Amino acid sequence: MADLFDALESPRVPLAEAMRPRTIADVVGQAHLLGPGKPLALAFQSGKPHSMILWGPPGVGKTTLARLMAQAFDAEFVALSAVFSGVKDIREAIARAEVERARGRHTILFVDEVHRFNKAQQDAFLPFVEQGLVTLVGATTENPSFEVNSALLSRAAVYVLQPLTPEELVVLFERARAHACPQLAFEPDARDRLVGFADGDARRLMNLLEQVHTAADTAGQNPVTPAFVDEALSRNLRRFDKGGEAFYDQISALHKSVRGSDPDASLYWLCRMLDGGADPHYLGRRLVRMAVEDIGLADPRALEISLNACATYERLGTPEGELALAEAAVFLACAAKSNAVYKAYNAARKFVAADASRPVPMHLRNAPTRLMKDLGYGKAYRYAHDEPDAYAAGESYLPDGMARPDWYVPTGRGLEAQIADKLARLRERDRAAQDADRRDEV
Repeated sequence: MADLFDALESPRVPLAEAMRPRTIADVVGQAHLLGPGKPLALAFQSGKPHSMILWGPPGVGKTTLARLMAQAFDAEFVALSAVFSGVKDIREAIARAEVERARGRHTILFVDEVHRFNKAQQDAFLPFVEQGLVTLVGATTENPSFEVNSALLSRAAVYVLQPLTPEELVVLFERARAHACPQLAFEPDARDRLVGFADGDARRLMNLLEQVHTAADTAGQNPVTPAFVDEALSRNLRRFDKGGEAFYDQISALHKSVRGSDPDASLYWLCRMLDGGADPHYLGRRLVRMAVEDIGLADPRALEISLNACATYERLGTPEGELALAEAAVFLACAAKSNAVYKAYNAARKFVAADASRPVPMHLRNAPTRLMKDLGYGKAYRYAHDEPDAYAAGESYLPDGMARPDWYVPTGRGLEAQIADKLARLRERDRAAQDADRRDEV
């Protein structure tokens, strides 16, 4: 083990760096890419590097795989961070690659967080990738379909890396403990607690182990217990990027759980997002959106309860106000569902965007002046409250010549069942009135 993971000379080297795999055989996880016959295993065996995008959450081995690739292919490894680098750094990296090519060596150019480069910066790589001067390995935590331009994507294979499983993290934990603190014992539940805190991230696991090791040495604690782990670590901060794909995946899961009428799943995803640091105000706004999109008039109380939850959170704050958001999420999940208004609104918007600007019929126009009245504005308008049941049967409120589009089609669920019955009765009265008008005309 010591041969595989030699301690680096400086005692300040983080454990995560000291434990970085030195060979492909030392890598834990990503069996779907590195197992026998799998894509990256075949790439390593072929001896022919190709450009690729490694897409996955933090701490799953993206940088390690790029370094091991350079080692396996005896290539120069040049690393850039899109956070700190610009076009000038790209040019310097390319110049270095040209020097290495003159010496007979190929260059693997690793770009961490490649999604943070803008389009012009990403385009700067293209000619050198096409010429074969460099093999580009980009690492990203974001969906490359949205964050990496299509020209670059067409020249690179995309490999998806998965979070490490608890079993894989246990393997890394035992390996790191034997290297860094073999004298320190961990109760099984304490080890599992640390693995849970790591949340699929190997780098985080190494950092947490370092923190607990330091705390245990200071306190003279041996063995480490679950309670001591909780004391040594401030709290379990889940992997969560408020602007990244994980954020939108989780809000999507919450929305679909509500739509699917699963209150337990709705609570789970709501709590996952709160635990991860999502802004409760944002979650409240999303609940309001769910109320109008997926419940609508099947149960109008959904909108009222969602708005009240937002107001309650505004008044109470965290953590008390979060219970109001939970109550709203459960109500929305249990409420009758209808997207009839949502569909009707979208259909109307689409129609209006494509249609000509039809004039307002004369009988519907406002007539605040005598001139407008003389011109016929508002003439023959039927005041609904003066009609039987406050309904002007047969009256038209659409532009002249426009057929009734029937955009709003209420469902038979919740209050909309009653709305559907009422609209059916009104439409029948319209038909009767129109038939009577035709008979009078004859």
